[in-house]
Amino acid sequence: MKMLNFTNMRIAGLSAAIALAAGVASAEPMHGIAMYGDPALPPDFEHLPYANPDAPSGGSIVVANVGSFDSLNPYIRKGNTPWQMRFWTGESLMGRSLDEPFSLYGVLAESIETGPNREWVEFTLRPEARFSDGSPVTVADVIWSYETLGTVGHPRYQGFYSKVESIEQTGERSVRLTFNVEDRELALLAGLRPILKADQWEGVAFEDSDGLDMIPITSGRYVVGDVEGGRFVSLQRNPDYWGEGIVPFMNGVGNFDEVRIEYFGDDTTAFEAFKTGIVTTTREFSVGRWDSQYDFPRTQSGEVLLVELPHQRPTGMTGFVMNSRSEVFEDWRVRQAMMEVFNFEYINDTLNGGIQPRITSYFSNSPLGMQEGPATGRVLEFLQQYEDELLPGAIEGYTLPVSDGSASNRAGTARAFALLEEAGWTVQNGVLADADGTPFEFDILLETGSSENQAIINTFSEALLRIGIGHTITTMDSAAYKERTDAYDYDMTYFRRGLSLSPGNEQYLYWGSENADQVGGRNMMGVRSEAVDGLINLLLTSESQDDFVAATRALDRVLMSGRHVIPIYQWNISRVAHDANLHYPDYMPIFGDWPGWQPEVWWYEEG
Repeated sequence: MKMLNFTNMRIAGLSAAIALAAGVASAEPMHGIAMYGDPALPPDFEHLPYANPDAPSGGSIVVANVGSFDSLNPYIRKGNTPWQMRFWTGESLMGRSLDEPFSLYGVLAESIETGPNREWVEFTLRPEARFSDGSPVTVADVIWSYETLGTVGHPRYQGFYSKVESIEQTGERSVRLTFNVEDRELALLAGLRPILKADQWEGVAFEDSDGLDMIPITSGRYVVGDVEGGRFVSLQRNPDYWGEGIVPFMNGVGNFDEVRIEYFGDDTTAFEAFKTGIVTTTREFSVGRWDSQYDFPRTQSGEVLLVELPHQRPTGMTGFVMNSRSEVFEDWRVRQAMMEVFNFEYINDTLNGGIQPRITSYFSNSPLGMQEGPATGRVLEFLQQYEDELLPGAIEGYTLPVSDGSASNRAGTARAFALLEEAGWTVQNGVLADADGTPFEFDILLETGSSENQAIINTFSEALLRIGIGHTITTMDSAAYKERTDAYDYDMTYFRRGLSLSPGNEQYLYWGSENADQVGGRNMMGVRSEAVDGLINLLLTSESQDDFVAATRALDRVLMSGRHVIPIYQWNISRVAHDANLHYPDYMPIFGDWPGWQPEVWWYEEG
């Protein structure tokens, strides 16, 4: 398999994605659309470049989830649903290519058309499009889906719909959305909304339809077969799938007869299930375990293969988020003190032999990441607009603290004490407390099952105790954990945000002020920042490549200097172990191992 080089990758596609095209959007129906410029694949493309149209169909793939589930409706806030459901059963008007930063090609829609400035977008449905029950996908279904998801669906869908001025039928198979703001990305986001069957929900409160009985009818390749609450979900390949041989985007996609999701109480049990062959593929996020625990009999015999796969995505952010809604973490100096106490180098050495690199910023590992040292050029100009509210490091440059790797971490501890004292916290009778004698205390909320997160927090806990910081560690099952995090009822918890090469409106969901108080939203850190909001708007409306990149780099600086998340490891390669009968094409897309790749383009074939 060839290795990919970011600076040379699919040069035309990348340049089009992070450069803003000067040309006017096409006024004619097209087979696809790119954020900037034209999509890489021509109108007569036969399949995605990373899919194998000759892949055999049949067999199964089994993945492991940790925790439990009590719902099969991933489109609402209520209930705890297998995260894979919306990717593996749902379908949208367009599908996203993993080999371009942001390009879409028709799935339910045969064509897309936009206004001169993308102030509106119009889709024409394929006449063959059918739901899994055989009924046609209609414009009425599309309009109902947009309106329902946008008003009472999961919060992830509501931000987009608030920018829709109108949605109307314009022909027998065509629908147009007109937007109320200037935002080039909206035309693409419109193509990615799930389409559900409206008639299924007649007389039913969609937002309350959680549970295992109300399974949304969709048009995707897979439908729910057997299911046992909290134990497993078996998704079956629909033999009457409407898009077979019709939709180029789907050629070589969805090859397994069964995609099965098995649930386990913790990741140790899930790993044992993989070792014995109950689970047939797993992703490993611990380098230490990858290097030390995968030499088991099925690997030695060749029944299990170990692969390391490249990708060219930004690192995103993984770590432990501090909730700034919580009084104890309102002050940036306290959050920085937690960074100093965390002692990443010691944790990394203890758990991974010191070989796992650390995340350095939200967009690192890409051209969009902030650069070292003081801000210059357009990045500096953009930041200076918000200079009065920026925290130290945004303009001057921010780097994470580095310890000497010892458990004592004396220098880091000293810096933490100095910051805490500045913020009004001092050691009183061996306990950190404020001027009124109120102890510094906070709760770390974890979901049951993650042994690695538990190990990291246990080491962090020891460091906190050594300097008199009071804290508790609360572990909850997945349902209770979701309820707590949806309500932002935590001081600190695990955090993961994957970021793409084409950041856009989802940035508002992750850290926009308007979403800071939305129940079930994704702004877990609770950040409310005029600078963050302004820079997101700027990257959405920039008219040059330089400004787009500069706006993203400036945003990266503001987020990092906000000190809301204690970063841990970056994964610039994916470590995947799988049964030797599972196969995938040699050609790796630039997004690598990402939703849309496994199990979508994999197949089963006995060697």
